[in-house]
Amino acid sequence: MTDKSTIYLVDDDAGVLTALSRLLRWKGYEVKPYSSPQVFLREHDANAPGCAVLDVSMPGLDGLEIQRVLTATAGYQRPVVFVTGQGDIPTSVRAMKAGAIDFLTKPINDDDLFEAVARAEARDAESRRFHSELRLIQAKVSTLTPREREVFTHVVAGRLNKQIAGDLGTVEKTIKVHRSRMMEKLGVRTVADLVRMAEKLNLPK
Repeated sequence: MTDKSTIYLVDDDAGVLTALSRLLRWKGYEVKPYSSPQVFLREHDANAPGCAVLDVSMPGLDGLEIQRVLTATAGYQRPVVFVTGQGDIPTSVRAMKAGAIDFLTKPINDDDLFEAVARAEARDAESRRFHSELRLIQAKVSTLTPREREVFTHVVAGRLNKQIAGDLGTVEKTIKVHRSRMMEKLGVRTVADLVRMAEKLNLPK
């Protein structure tokens, strides 16, 4: 856990909100409690590391709707731990299918909450590392010329220099030059590195 990690609590039950806030702060987390889903969505910062602990049943917006809004507006799936006052199996199934870390029933066991939040925090950190790496790769790819980008696509598809030259209507020597410059700009040395980069970019191979 890092000091910068934030746990967003959203529950219209003031007693539960206070109890969970105290518990998580005692554990060392920075907590932002909200009794209103609308206020939470208005103030939510997608750039802040952490997770959300959402009550499933709330007037106006329920926890699953909040999760959908977060993903749609932020373009990023904030890890969510759902809590509920009733053991609703169909709802819990929908929550887990939607990517929830866990579905806890009130009264919440302290250890269960800590364990779920820790897993949510770990997933958040992993996701942020991935997106940071992806942005770096995208920045490198953006420096390629159109022809270097074509060569990149052909190389990760397993085409040889001679084949690429034929595909692009040029000579093999020219392809070698483009390939060398392309790999230098991307900071890679092997085709395997290029393929891994293409996989992160979700490019066809």
